[in-house]
Amino acid sequence: MMVLVNTDNHIGGSIALSEAVAATVEDTLAHLAKQLTRVEVHLSDENSFKAGANDIRCAMEARIEGHPPTAVTFYSNDVDVAVDGAAEKLKAALEHLFGKLDRS
Repeated sequence: MMVLVNTDNHIGGSIALSEAVAATVEDTLAHLAKQLTRVEVHLSDENSFKAGANDIRCAMEARIEGHPPTAVTFYSNDVDVAVDGAAEKLKAALEHLFGKLDRS
C-alpha cells in the first residue's frame, strides 16, 4: 500500500510530517493493506491564518483494486488529531465495505 500525503500552503509539508502521517495510516490500516493499492491524504487549514475551531481538515481516500475509492474527512484543531481521526474513520468505512463484499 502506497501512502501519498498532500498539504495546502498553510500546513508545512515536511518530510517528517509525511513520514508521521504515513506511519499512522500504515499502522491503522495494516490488517487491510493487502487489499489497498493506495491511500491519499490531503491536509488543509480551512481558515488559513485566522483562528477557528476545528479548522484543520484531513481527507483520506483509499483506492481498492476493482472498486471505486472510499473517502472520509475529519476536522480538528490539531494536525495529529485530524490524521488519527480520519484514519480511524477510514478503517471503519473499509471494514464495513469489506464486510458487505464478503457477504455477497
